[in-house]
Amino acid sequence: MASSSSSLRSLKGMVGFVTGGASGLGRATVERLIQQGGSAVIVDLPTSDGEQVAKSLGDRCIFTPADVTSESDVKAALATAKEKFGHIDLAVNCAAIVVILKTYDVHKDHTHSLEDFQRIINVNLVGTFNVIRLVAGVMSKNEPNSDGQRGVIINTASVGAFEAQVGQAAYSASKGGIVSMTLPIARDLASIGIRVVTIAPGLFETPLLGTLPENVRASLEREVPFPSRLGAPEEYAHLVQCIAENPMLNGEVIRLDGAIRLSYP
Repeated sequence: MASSSSSLRSLKGMVGFVTGGASGLGRATVERLIQQGGSAVIVDLPTSDGEQVAKSLGDRCIFTPADVTSESDVKAALATAKEKFGHIDLAVNCAAIVVILKTYDVHKDHTHSLEDFQRIINVNLVGTFNVIRLVAGVMSKNEPNSDGQRGVIINTASVGAFEAQVGQAAYSASKGGIVSMTLPIARDLASIGIRVVTIAPGLFETPLLGTLPENVRASLEREVPFPSRLGAPEEYAHLVQCIAENPMLNGEVIRLDGAIRLSYP
């Protein structure tokens, strides 16, 4: 029997299309792509630091501003990526937003606004699907490798999809939607050689958590069984690399959380 190791791939030479790539998990993914000999397209809002990040990483990295919920924006970003690099091998969806609001707060007599709920769903879930469906069309034109693979799509959910906290109904719904659509989309795209995998991070050192007071951060770190600390964005990026390189990972949701299970309250 021939060795299966021949089907393993390297990030070297791969072109990655990373939404939310100007900061946090997305930026760490972009940096790892460049470090490993790949190229990267940072897709983020015009108000982000995408331009500066791209310049700091050299000629194999570009920034193209886009709102992931906009079909025309994402199509334009994909066109720019193809014009610069000729193809896209890897798409990583990191763009997301969060609000913390109770469904109904009896003490404040305040109801969760429908607008806020829809906005979270639209950016986190619909935006992810928008990128998936459009990048799949671009990847379908790639020449297949020996396994018949033409591309890899990696999405970002959250442990909040499984054990969300008080005030996270909208966020949990958006991330739970990403979890639920992973397998059917992987099956949809299997015939054209595109793999789809989702990462569900736990508590990570991102700009959002970076704003918390030190005592709150310390409390969160104690919640993580091992290692008892916040995850590093580089650890998320490392898992992206592992998924990209291992062709048998498909249709799966992988928790990256130090064994944390968020408790109530």
